Amino acid sequence: MSGPPPGPGVREERRPGAATMLWLRSLAGRITLVTAAVAVLAVLVTGSVALPLIRSAAVNQAREQLSRQADAFSAAPVAAQALDLRERNLLGPDNYDLSTITPTGSVTGAASQILGPDAVHPVLAGQKISRTVTRGGVQFLVEARPLAKGGGIVLTRSLSDVNAASARLLQPTLLALAAGLLIAALAGTLLARRLSGPLVRTAAAARRMAAGERTVHFEPAGAAEVRAVGEAINTLDHALLASESRQREFLLSISHEIRTPLTALRGYAEALQDGLVPPEDEARVGQTLAAETDRLDGFVRDLLALARLEADDFTLDVQPVDVSALLKQTQRAWQPAAAQAGVEVTVQLPAADAGEPLMVTTDAQRLRQIIDGLIGNALRVTPPGKPLALKVMIEDEPPSPATAPGNHQRGIVAIQVRDSGPGLTAEDAAIAFDRGALARRYSGQRPTGSGLGLSIAARLAQRMNLSLTVEPTAPGGDGACFCIRLPRATTVPR
Repeated sequence: MSGPPPGPGVREERRPGAATMLWLRSLAGRITLVTAAVAVLAVLVTGSVALPLIRSAAVNQAREQLSRQADAFSAAPVAAQALDLRERNLLGPDNYDLSTITPTGSVTGAASQILGPDAVHPVLAGQKISRTVTRGGVQFLVEARPLAKGGGIVLTRSLSDVNAASARLLQPTLLALAAGLLIAALAGTLLARRLSGPLVRTAAAARRMAAGERTVHFEPAGAAEVRAVGEAINTLDHALLASESRQREFLLSISHEIRTPLTALRGYAEALQDGLVPPEDEARVGQTLAAETDRLDGFVRDLLALARLEADDFTLDVQPVDVSALLKQTQRAWQPAAAQAGVEVTVQLPAADAGEPLMVTTDAQRLRQIIDGLIGNALRVTPPGKPLALKVMIEDEPPSPATAPGNHQRGIVAIQVRDSGPGLTAEDAAIAFDRGALARRYSGQRPTGSGLGLSIAARLAQRMNLSLTVEPTAPGGDGACFCIRLPRATTVPR
């Protein structure tokens, strides 16, 4: 059986190599590895190119030096031999051997084991010899020059001596390459830390935000792309803070609104339970309980409507709809509630289209839902004896280049819901569709609902690709006006 999980103060031991694997998967580790790999590859390529070049340069230099010495010996044999003997006595044996060719073709000295007749005859014929000869698996540089009195001189040098000299030149080159490799690895490590540091801090800030912390502000740093990510995190932090503040205010407002009917329901229920309600008041108490229950039911319906509007499977049943018939049907449906409130609901249609249907293509039920929400909001603030108007207007679309001169496209149907209440200021219009904004602002000053009706209407219009706006109040008029605009199904020439 496995043991209990470690306690809060016990630190779980990691497997050997786990930290190394974690570092290798990180951005810093990968940048370091890539930089080191590029440096190693550069060193290998440089070394593979430099080594042959250094050896070739050493061989060419040795051959040129040997050629100059051979020319000097052939020009002044006696003086050159005397100088050679002096240098050898003072500086020690040199790395080349001096041999002679007699006029008869015999070779004396070290070259007797190297040169063959194919090299001797050209010298006796007055030609210079500069070649590489292999004898016994050993390569020699050979420079032979003819002498004016006959015969010639031969200078030979083993390539093993030249390679040994070039090896001494290779050692500092290899050290320089190793130093470059080390510097590249260190630079890669520093670069990795510089690049990954801002990302690590950004990830830490995002984790703090995911844990519920807000106002997690930090200074973006690093490359432009990394700074952009940091600035986006700061923007997201502010947006989350604002959104959660609005949600908190909304929930507080809803909880306050729900608490009032719940308190009434509980009080009357306890009174009925304790027998404190006389028989003659039972009907009144029942009406109050039913009214408060309807209020709670309205809150729940509004919340469910908002949830459905945010769902991904929200569907529309788009069909041709007669706006005139829809508004008349809406007027009849609201007539009892309006009469009870002492308000008259009127429908005003455009005179030019009185005998023609105003056809649009949309979801009739959803459009009716928006209009019902606006009427319910307007009926709440309209005083008794004042009108509540449903008005339809036909607005001209801006003429397109294909429109013939003198013809206008009358393709926008504007449905207005105008009340006779206290109206809305410019500041009110700016927040009219925010959840609960007007309800919080005018709580206790004018009749308000749950604060969800206008928000639901605006969200529903957005999902239907309709335009729902707050219209400016006419000069000398009162009340608020909300307007739904949608394209007309047909165009009529003017």
